[in-house]
Amino acid sequence: MKVYELTLKVFLLKSIHRKEALERAGEIIDKCLTTTDNFRNFHNSNTFKKYTFNSLYKLESDGIYKEGKVYSIKIRTVDEMLVKYFKKNLANECTEYIKGLTVECKILKKGYISKIYSITPVVIKTNEGYWKGRLSLEGFEKRLRENLIKKYNNYFDIRMDEDFELFHRIEFNNQKPIASSYKNINLLGDKLTLYIAENENAQNLAYMALGMGVGEVNGRGYGFMNYKSF
Repeated sequence: MKVYELTLKVFLLKSIHRKEALERAGEIIDKCLTTTDNFRNFHNSNTFKKYTFNSLYKLESDGIYKEGKVYSIKIRTVDEMLVKYFKKNLANECTEYIKGLTVECKILKKGYISKIYSITPVVIKTNEGYWKGRLSLEGFEKRLRENLIKKYNNYFDIRMDEDFELFHRIEFNNQKPIASSYKNINLLGDKLTLYIAENENAQNLAYMALGMGVGEVNGRGYGFMNYKSF
């Protein structure tokens, strides 16, 4: 497995509020994916999407990304075919808010990871919505772990031995839930730091998480993580 990181430079045609930025970034990616039948089917399928992305960068102090300015969007994936497609097509896309300019690509070097931490909120949904008040902390951690193992099993078409420590500490870096605009609702998530165990399975899952995200709704940009090496 290789984790690819694409940096898409974009020009804003309209100003965007910080709360809507992740959704607007997703629109240009969605438009690119729906221009061919194969990738449209992939986009519409109910499967792990094997990519995630962050919001517009650099941040603006007033929370408004400005019309007429250039920003970047980082997209990570473990899917080499998706990398080739994005490199060829993404810079040519344009939405009501965003025009693509250039795409650059690199591979994230695999090494021992001490922690991974949220750049975009991590989302774990329940039938009643946001997890707090519906799941215990242990239940939340269990869902995070199961989700990562399912992604790994799906990618490699295996069944991983689940008897191992994944992370030995979890920190919540927000005082209250973080709301982002998603399909005309506010989707609530959390900024997390996960301190990764040193065993091989934990390290493999942490590396994969950089390319596929942590938690749910990763194809909408949630659960995009950065990392610190030993």
